[in-house]
Amino acid sequence: MGLIQNLVRKMKGDKDEFKSKFKEFQEDKRINELVEERSKSSNRRELERYLKEQEEAQIKMELSKIRKKQNRDIWNSPNKILGGKTTMIITDRPILKEKNIFANSKKIPFIQKGGMFFK
Repeated sequence: MGLIQNLVRKMKGDKDEFKSKFKEFQEDKRINELVEERSKSSNRRELERYLKEQEEAQIKMELSKIRKKQNRDIWNSPNKILGGKTTMIITDRPILKEKNIFANSKKIPFIQKGGMFFK
């Protein structure tokens, strides 16, 4: 039992050590970025912001194209579920071909005015 407890303590200690190192790394990175930003002129910061916005717009447009292509490929592929012969209308699953047993049943409650249920 002591061996398992020691292993658990060691794993917890390793995890805590990793978290503290990661927080320290994030803080160092944030400080470095802040110093770099303050050393730049306002015009350079504005230019970099503008270029970054353009790059993000291009990335977004490319992702949109890729998603549309993937969606089209899924629907047109004969090997996929959506592109094959199996659909909700044309299927070989027996549950979708059965008669609706609740269609003409009088035992199903219905809603009257006021939201009350009656039989």
